[in-house]
Amino acid sequence: MAAPDVVAPPRARGFTTTAVHAGQEPDPLTGAVVPPIYQTSTFVQDGVNVLRAGHEYSRGSNPTRTGLETQLAALEGGHRAFAFASGLAAEDALLRAVLRPGDHIVLGADGYGGTNRLVNTVFGAWGVENTPVDITDPAAIAAAVRPGVTAVLWVETPSNPLLNIADLTAWAEIAHAAGALLVVDNTFASPYLQRPLALGADAVVHSTTKYIGGHSDVLGGAVVVADRGHRGVPLEESVGHQQFAAGAVAGPQDSYLAARGLKTLSLRMDRHQANAARLAEWLQGRPEIARVLYPGLPDHPGHALAARQMDGFGGVVSVRLAGGEPAARAFAEATELFALSVSLGGVESLICHSCEMTHASVRGTPLAVPRDLVRLSVGIEDVADLEADLAAALERAARR
Repeated sequence: MAAPDVVAPPRARGFTTTAVHAGQEPDPLTGAVVPPIYQTSTFVQDGVNVLRAGHEYSRGSNPTRTGLETQLAALEGGHRAFAFASGLAAEDALLRAVLRPGDHIVLGADGYGGTNRLVNTVFGAWGVENTPVDITDPAAIAAAVRPGVTAVLWVETPSNPLLNIADLTAWAEIAHAAGALLVVDNTFASPYLQRPLALGADAVVHSTTKYIGGHSDVLGGAVVVADRGHRGVPLEESVGHQQFAAGAVAGPQDSYLAARGLKTLSLRMDRHQANAARLAEWLQGRPEIARVLYPGLPDHPGHALAARQMDGFGGVVSVRLAGGEPAARAFAEATELFALSVSLGGVESLICHSCEMTHASVRGTPLAVPRDLVRLSVGIEDVADLEADLAAALERAARR
């Protein structure tokens, strides 16, 4: 009797291969290598409620958005992904899907100012309380949990703009011991450098405006969920219902741009972080700089954890100026290649005086960003040109 054929399991595809091909199959009708943009609001039915390929109305589903969602789920190792019109729309949909009035959030104190504004001003009015915590202190995180009341632990790592690193395995253990969900904002790292779901997170959020889009030409957000439930309802079902019922979906053009950006994410992130690492080391030697915050530096308090938890250290560098707030403002206004702007993650370099710009909503509170801090989103330009631009800006700022 002949031995049965042994079929080898399919080889797992690498990150970039997945980014190029997942959800991005050639058009079956024309053979176009790039799937078309389905710029349509509605779809013809072959009979009453007889849908072609399951599409009825673009709020519910659109092939271009579905392609992006398939990419995102594959790259994050998630069960399902949902694309939204902005990062905050994604956050809002996820929180509305899993929270009820009277619930409590343990909220990383060092994170995006817009998240704090959403949680405090929108969900606070809805009867949801939150406790901000030091994201690096597991004891403080555990102490902030209210048994039976805490529904969500929310953390951003690396954090914005102090670039602190949270131990996601520890956060997940604390959340699950309390019967709560762990949500991780993975915008700064991107799925290329960090995959929180593999470390125990229940959901990941992104501003796809940033590294995923990568070219400062698209606004979008995403939620990626694990195959888990909350209050007896699968996360896939609760977030999907919120996406459809509230309708803050990503449009087809924005979905196309984000999907295109994902295809080159690994290439761009390698250049972003190579440039960032070189500038971080160079900035440490400048007398105008009191401190450089970058997880790739050996003296960063989260360096060892980031090296274990991430596949790189990212493209954002923050600095604190020796001359305090006046020096920080002057430096931020003195660059040429580094454009003074909010946002980050594009191919071009950006500079931001965070306390007055991205984090103005927490100014004057315990969550305020240091006024001497400037955040650099390091682009993919030639690093020698970026270094020269920062050197000239520091010298111009010193003469003011």
